[in-house]
Amino acid sequence: MLEEAGEVLENMLKASCLPLGFIVFLPAVLLLVAPPLPAADAAHEFTVYRMQQYDLQGQPYGTRNAVLNTEARTIDADVLSRRCVLMRLLDFSYERYQRALRQSAGAVVIILPRAMAAVPQDVVRQFMEIEPEMLAMETIVPVYFAVEDDALLSIYEQTQAASASQGSASAAEVLLHTATANGFQMVTSGVQSKAVSDWLITSVEGRLTGLGGEDLPTIVIVAHYDAFGVAPWLSHGADSNGSGISVLLELARLFSRLYTYKRTHAAYNLLFFASGGGKFNYQGTKRWLEDNLDHTDSSLLQDNVAFVLCLDTVGRGDSLHLHVSKPPREGTLQHAFLRELEMVAAHQFPEVRFSMVHKKINLAEDILAWEHERFAIRRLPAFTLSHLESHRDGQRSSIMDVRSRVDSKTLTRNTRLIAEALTRVIYNLTEKGTPPDMPVFTEQMVMAGQAGVGSWGQGGRGPVTTAAFPQQIQQEQLDSVMDWLTTQPRAAQLVDKDGTFLSTLEHHLGRYLKEVKQHHIKADKRDPEFVFYDQLKQVMNAYRVKPAIFDLLLAVCIGAYLGMAYTAVQVVRTAELRLVVGRSRTIRNKAISNDCLGCPVGAGASGCDLTHLMVVCVPRWGSSETQGQRPSCPQLGPPDTCHCKMGVKTSS
Repeated sequence: MLEEAGEVLENMLKASCLPLGFIVFLPAVLLLVAPPLPAADAAHEFTVYRMQQYDLQGQPYGTRNAVLNTEARTIDADVLSRRCVLMRLLDFSYERYQRALRQSAGAVVIILPRAMAAVPQDVVRQFMEIEPEMLAMETIVPVYFAVEDDALLSIYEQTQAASASQGSASAAEVLLHTATANGFQMVTSGVQSKAVSDWLITSVEGRLTGLGGEDLPTIVIVAHYDAFGVAPWLSHGADSNGSGISVLLELARLFSRLYTYKRTHAAYNLLFFASGGGKFNYQGTKRWLEDNLDHTDSSLLQDNVAFVLCLDTVGRGDSLHLHVSKPPREGTLQHAFLRELEMVAAHQFPEVRFSMVHKKINLAEDILAWEHERFAIRRLPAFTLSHLESHRDGQRSSIMDVRSRVDSKTLTRNTRLIAEALTRVIYNLTEKGTPPDMPVFTEQMVMAGQAGVGSWGQGGRGPVTTAAFPQQIQQEQLDSVMDWLTTQPRAAQLVDKDGTFLSTLEHHLGRYLKEVKQHHIKADKRDPEFVFYDQLKQVMNAYRVKPAIFDLLLAVCIGAYLGMAYTAVQVVRTAELRLVVGRSRTIRNKAISNDCLGCPVGAGASGCDLTHLMVVCVPRWGSSETQGQRPSCPQLGPPDTCHCKMGVKTSS
């Protein structure tokens, strides 16, 4: 069979006008002159961040899958089933996201820009509104986020070109473009996600003890430190609630200095609480209240709690809203604080629009609106201060909440406003005649140093001045804390009790407060209130591949080429045979009429040589002249004693 194949190839090459070397080296020449590969090589590796996956009050949220091994497409493709759908943030919309889920996409990868601060504000607002809707529903489709780079953008552009070609008018064009386009197989390196057992949520508390008797009123200042967004590893929470923690630390610094001196040591206990799990229905605050109110006999919360001030999203805007579950009664300390906030805002910060927002606690909802509701449920007077008017605002839970969204001057102004109002309440400055437009915290704070104002401290021991040390709101300090908070993701699933974040936070509070300690909680094993899952950060590989139709089309082309070559060889051989047969018939006819043309005289013609068209004469066997012997054809003889036979001429 190999000999026959070689003969066919030899005949084909003889019949072709192309030399053998040209055909052999043609593929190499094509490879050399081919254009270079795009930016994405045969394989590109990049980090992806998975969408939230958690259970809260027995209800699952987020994506339930973490494994990906499928071909990439963009949202423009007609068929998305079992494909990894790539979408850029600028082209993202909830309708497109829902379309990918409805078509049972294999996965969704949302590509984020390198500089989140440069994203147009309309895109930021739109995505902030979409994030809660994405998390409100459970999905089995893996959803990932990736930060763009040159190679990833090249992959997206090539995939987009391949997806767009499917809308061409001609089916042949679609087939050709699909077969020749570069495809990418997206594969994650992780395994299927599983629940994290015994994860601890940690809170940190510290206090400043008031001067006086044992039964002093206590003011509690609370802010949750954790951040929340559609992807935990991208949740930096600048405004929500890095701004609240920054104000809490600055208030701790200010009042620690005031409580250092006896004449400015107020008759109030100040309890500072940086809570964990705030974005998960304030689990840290809930368990902290249970431990202090139900499981111990000695706690500041069991004594005389004046009010609880919760700080949440105070780093933007020209508005401040005091959210309450029950309007404070006149004559109470919480009503005095509300009045001081109104006066300070009106006289010292007229650009700030201040208001009180009343919202009753809806116990039918699984998730509370604000942190003060945890205290209000336990009948502790509490409220939340925020520049947001509604708890449903998307700014509270977004990966778009980055450092650039917090205005340093606004944060400093709001800190001053809160500190001024709180100081006036603690030292009862309004009742002592301090004008509402007189700032307390200045470059060199002079507290009631003017005649007739009296002492801020306990007992009214005369005028007090503290010009020996500066007491002002330090914008540099606030900026430093904000920079530290926003350089790391602070999702509750990522804040480890032994990590550097909590130790640094505890260190900061320990510089200003006493009895600083951590408070740990974990979910109940029988009926867990919250469950976290792993595999939130993975490595994804994009492998350059050709689509399956390319292999099919290549096989068809190879088969067609071999079929055409075989057909061409057969046609040539058939043509040669027909030519030979035609010539032999002509010679036969002439030999019959001319007494075997080319044979000796008298020989009969019966055939011709196929190769050289020679007539070979052989003796007639069986004649009486040739019985028992093999004589050669005579030079002259009768026609019946010799005949011409077709055959191959030999050397003999």
